[in-house]
Amino acid sequence: MSFLRCESLDVSIGGIQVVTALDFEIASGEFWGLLGPNGIGKTTLLKCLAGLEESAAGDVLLEGAPIATLPRKRIAQKIGMLQQHTVYVFDSSVLQTALTGRHPHLSAWERESARDTRLAREALASVGMAKLADRSVTRLSGGEARRLAFATLMVHNPDLMLLHGPTNHLDFRHQDRVMRTVGDMVYGSGRLALTALHDVNLAAMYCSHVLMLFGDGEWLGGPAVELLTNENLERLYQCPVSAIDTPEGRRFHPAFSRLSD
Repeated sequence: MSFLRCESLDVSIGGIQVVTALDFEIASGEFWGLLGPNGIGKTTLLKCLAGLEESAAGDVLLEGAPIATLPRKRIAQKIGMLQQHTVYVFDSSVLQTALTGRHPHLSAWERESARDTRLAREALASVGMAKLADRSVTRLSGGEARRLAFATLMVHNPDLMLLHGPTNHLDFRHQDRVMRTVGDMVYGSGRLALTALHDVNLAAMYCSHVLMLFGDGEWLGGPAVELLTNENLERLYQCPVSAIDTPEGRRFHPAFSRLSD
């Protein structure tokens, strides 16, 4: 049985049809990339899959049960979501913030344990923020805040990760670190991930599958190696695309004509 499945799902927002009759499932060990142009509705779809937005039609099933019928705590224990933007406005330490990832697993008045603190420190170390544990989150750079948000998700350790732009504001080294960590959790530990990406090459490098949103409800999903083609990407982004074959696989870039002086 698939962990998360969509059956004839219709999703729309503000007059934009995000998907129509989406039949889609994520199984253990699959790392999906969610691709589409700006404003196509990737955020809305992720929220719908997390049970935070209602669909216009169809069902989202979590472990075979309609997600709308499940208690929020159970959903929170199973699904972790990284939002598109990371803004910390209330003063708290980096460590205290990372520890909030354990809250879905604690009872109402239960305090974090020594094990929870150890998990938080390990997660911070994995994103290169161990030395910043006592710093206020209001004093973090954009990249540091993003890495903290990802570390908090790791502390949560959900079965399914729904990620929106996990590499936003990150340099090459930290992009690789985050994507490899997700890959290790999926391919090595049998977890699942669906991540919205603007960099097609990150999907080509790390994802086993892709779900493409073309607009007007049209979509296409399947193995990344089959769907990441010039034809599909040109249709997706409405611009010329060139492909380069490298020892690590095929990579893509826009093929705009050079502007004359």
